[in-house]
Amino acid sequence: MREDGVWRRFRVVKPPCEFQEEVPRPEILSYDFMTNSEMSGSSPFKMRLVHLDLKGAPPKVSYLSEVFPLFHALGANGLLLEYEDMFPYEGHLRLLRAKHAYSPPEIKEILHLAALNELEVIPLVQTFGHMEFVLKHEALAHLREVALFPNTLNPHEAESLALVGAMISQVMELHPGARWLHVGCDEVYYLGEGEASRRWLRQEHNTKARLCLSHMKAVACHVLARHPATTPLVWDDMLRAIPEDQLAASGVPQLVEPVLWDYGADLDIHGKALLMEKYRRCGFLRLWAASAFKGATGASQALTPIEHHLRNNVQWLQVAASGPADMLQGIVLTGWQRYDHFSVLCELLPVGIPSLAVCLQSLLHGGFTEDVKARVENFLGISSLEITDLMSEGAGSFPGSDILALVTHVGLHLRSSVDTLLERDSLLARWSTLVQELEAALHRVFYPDAVEEWLEENARPSLQRLRALVQDLREAAGAGPGPSPHSGQDP
Repeated sequence: MREDGVWRRFRVVKPPCEFQEEVPRPEILSYDFMTNSEMSGSSPFKMRLVHLDLKGAPPKVSYLSEVFPLFHALGANGLLLEYEDMFPYEGHLRLLRAKHAYSPPEIKEILHLAALNELEVIPLVQTFGHMEFVLKHEALAHLREVALFPNTLNPHEAESLALVGAMISQVMELHPGARWLHVGCDEVYYLGEGEASRRWLRQEHNTKARLCLSHMKAVACHVLARHPATTPLVWDDMLRAIPEDQLAASGVPQLVEPVLWDYGADLDIHGKALLMEKYRRCGFLRLWAASAFKGATGASQALTPIEHHLRNNVQWLQVAASGPADMLQGIVLTGWQRYDHFSVLCELLPVGIPSLAVCLQSLLHGGFTEDVKARVENFLGISSLEITDLMSEGAGSFPGSDILALVTHVGLHLRSSVDTLLERDSLLARWSTLVQELEAALHRVFYPDAVEEWLEENARPSLQRLRALVQDLREAAGAGPGPSPHSGQDP
């Protein structure tokens, strides 16, 4: 514990070695949310979760109230909410809050809206890797695995478990009765490279895999000791290469359910089936899949390539048909907003809605047919859905469709217009007006800092170039630097 006592109030609990045999496991029940609309006719995934990555451009609650009914209509029956710094942490954790973090009443409103639309909520709390939003703070930097990098938690410090335990407790307090809690544990970069880890790894029989499993087990035990009816989920990438005997002997398979993730358009279907079979042999009772509907094709991607994500989700259907029967609990359609806490924004949620619609309906009906395409067009109010190309600029009628149309126009034409400048002031005026219109539309859905970040990344640099070029043309034409504010002269 630190001398200043910042974390003294969090009791450190050492997980029992045989803890997994003492905790009653929750039954896997058929859930009422699975009965919405025409659910699950030909889908192998009982649960279909839409992932909201709130660490970038988090939507206002008013927008969520508009899109949750659409999620439900499209075939979703759950949400994976990755709050990160948008959760209203209190007390000593208050420093983790973002400027526009949701308030506790807003969290309750989000959960109420989800329940109204038959969407079961699974909260996600990072507890190992991707801890930048926590470890970037000076008060917590001493808990980094490697001092220079804020992404990975030091698993050797008792205070580390106390910290993530306190985060979990606050999140669960606002999510009473949650059947699952996702505890992250993906992409634990630099694990084993800290000084404490180096010393530990020099001891006989100690390995990075054992270190990883030990922390996963400690976190899972912490969850189950306090919330025995809540099953921890973990991303599976840190488990894939661990030998079967070591994974089976760790006790982890009796404590968590892995989420197998792959967002590529060319999945190794046979390899995924073999991985599922490995996990079954190791003792995991249930598995989840994770595809993507946006945010997986480039860190600064602004427009969503629907065909890529459709192929990804359809191939997960093939994996489900090839793997061990009845092991898959559901699928998470991830919608990443940043690749990590310090990365730029990728596609905004409204921009990814057509892709989400295509992917959800394909998962629900077992593939993408002309009938499914027509259903998606009807849901979105789009006359002709483009799959192979970037979305057309025709407006749909779904929540945020104006943002999609304007972002598409900016993405397809703004930079090229500047690069191939044919006009002067009229071009600048048109683009300035359009960007102002887009800014107003964004403000209806997102908080000011997200709007500012997106515009600075995608629109304002080109407008600034255009203004500078117009100014240069004026001066080259002998018009001077432009009229003064009081000259009363046209440029």
